[in-house]
Amino acid sequence: MKPYIIGVSGGSGAGKTSFTERLRATFLERELCIISQDDYYLPIQEQSKR
Repeated sequence: MKPYIIGVSGGSGAGKTSFTERLRATFLERELCIISQDDYYLPIQEQSKR
C-alpha cells in the first residue's frame, strides 16, 4: 500500500477532531499515525525558559 499524508486544518470548532477520530476508526492502529499540532509545541511557560 502506498503511504499518504493527509493534512486537516480549520478554525476552532470546525470539526477537525471529529473528522480525525472517524478517520482513526477506519484504519488499523498500525496503519495510521496522527500527529496533533498540540502535541509538538512546548507550553508557553517552557518556551520562555529556553
